[in-house]
Amino acid sequence: MKLTIPTGDFRAYLFDCDGTIVDSMPLHYIAWKTALAEWNCPFPEKIFYSWGGRPARDIILSLNAEHNLAMPVDELATRKETLYHQQLPNLQAIPEVVEHIHLQHGRIPLAVSSGSRRNSVTNSLTTVGLLDRFETLVCAEDYALGKPAPDCFLLAAERLGIAPEHCLVFEDTDMGVEAAIAAGMAWVRVPQPHERESGTEANAPA
Repeated sequence: MKLTIPTGDFRAYLFDCDGTIVDSMPLHYIAWKTALAEWNCPFPEKIFYSWGGRPARDIILSLNAEHNLAMPVDELATRKETLYHQQLPNLQAIPEVVEHIHLQHGRIPLAVSSGSRRNSVTNSLTTVGLLDRFETLVCAEDYALGKPAPDCFLLAAERLGIAPEHCLVFEDTDMGVEAAIAAGMAWVRVPQPHERESGTEANAPA
């Protein structure tokens, strides 16, 4: 897999976490399937990946509405995160993304802009030894509107003191790319697991 970096005057890099820095999406899906099975709630893998970037509570609310269920949102979100954390010893970083993190660390500020909660992001980055690479972590608790709204990226840029047009976003989901575009930022798309297995290259705008 090769990451194609667009040309531009980039003064900060903003990274999604799950599926971008860490190859965690398969582990998250196992956690979701296990937690939702306790409520007999289906969650097809295709839907899971298409909803990438959405906060857990939004996902549960959508599944409740779709399947006419009354799953407890906070309780189920906590249960799912617990199941994910149990799998952290299996977590690995995505080498092609880590390469850019190491290349730019100390040269320009780096931030994480994630739809996951801070505890999940911190644990994931600690597991792969990358937590100290980032000047700030923007997580689900920090903003009101999740991706594809641009809030998480705009907040990261504000914290770093960098104008949006000088930020480059690394994302693995269409929803995340939409958020980057809405924020007025250039982007690099990191292929999802099935795309990496088939040899699909990351893409970026011309």
